[in-house]
Amino acid sequence: MRPVPRWGSPRRPKERSRCLHSTWATGLGRFVYKLLLLRKLLSVKMIYLVAKAAVGLVLPAKLRDLSRENVLITGGGRGIGRQLAREFAARGARKIVLWGRTEKCLKETTEEIRQMGTECHYFICDVGNREEVYQTAKAVREKVGDITILVNNAAVVHGRSLMDSDDDALLKSQHINTLGQFWTTKAFLPRMLELQNGHIVCLNSVLALSAIPGAIDYCTSKASAFAFMESLTLGLLDCPGVSATTVLPFHTSTEMFQGMRVRFPNLFPPLKPETVARRTVEAVQLNQALLLLPWTMHALVILKSILPQAALEEIHKFSGTYTCMNTFKGRT
Repeated sequence: MRPVPRWGSPRRPKERSRCLHSTWATGLGRFVYKLLLLRKLLSVKMIYLVAKAAVGLVLPAKLRDLSRENVLITGGGRGIGRQLAREFAARGARKIVLWGRTEKCLKETTEEIRQMGTECHYFICDVGNREEVYQTAKAVREKVGDITILVNNAAVVHGRSLMDSDDDALLKSQHINTLGQFWTTKAFLPRMLELQNGHIVCLNSVLALSAIPGAIDYCTSKASAFAFMESLTLGLLDCPGVSATTVLPFHTSTEMFQGMRVRFPNLFPPLKPETVARRTVEAVQLNQALLLLPWTMHALVILKSILPQAALEEIHKFSGTYTCMNTFKGRT
């Protein structure tokens, strides 16, 4: 005797196959429809955002009021850090806190800011030391109050090739330039999230996008810091009132990179610390996520994405960046 098929008559499996095919086709159709709808919505939103940015280039945007903001600047005793303190004070910041490792420089900058009429304090702190960062952050909260703008500016450069580098110096670069930003951000971001008011700023470098020989420690640490800020910025999208800014300046004329030489200084002049500080504070007031200085550095991003490696190497040699660290005399 023939066994009775599980699904009834011998023709039922075919019907079930057609039913499954129909269900699959319907599901696919719905998926395609949703995909097209989302693509249309994305296109509309992208057009709106591009148009908004274009209008912002023509019409002056409203700048954030800094009169209620407490600003902390690491590496604030000299160089770009000192100029940042001056710029924040000139734009009405309520209080300014400076961190650094050299008390003489910190004290001089603090006195200068106080003479401008802005309350200013300094603390000796090595941002590469995790426990020191957490302890000093606690002291800042007790003496000054909540920090609402954190500017991670502290950095060092060893200025050697890999094989000529001292191991301790390499570690120092990574601890200060990269890990230091982890510790300072972890120390101050939680309170910013509670207040729904805060801004994290990273003074990075264009070398994070285009490395050069002779500064392998600096380039590596800055590339890591850039990835840190990219991830942090995206992670703050759903955090009201808290945002981030990453600044990528070209070579800046400070003693940190003293002796560095490019082949065409008139074509690629070093930036002034005052310019970097001014544009950085403006970016904070405009809530700008990424700032490349000068604007011509945007071409670098485009070239790196379309040119073969051999062509990029020729550009490095032609521009002099291939040998620019040969005359380096900067400080660490």
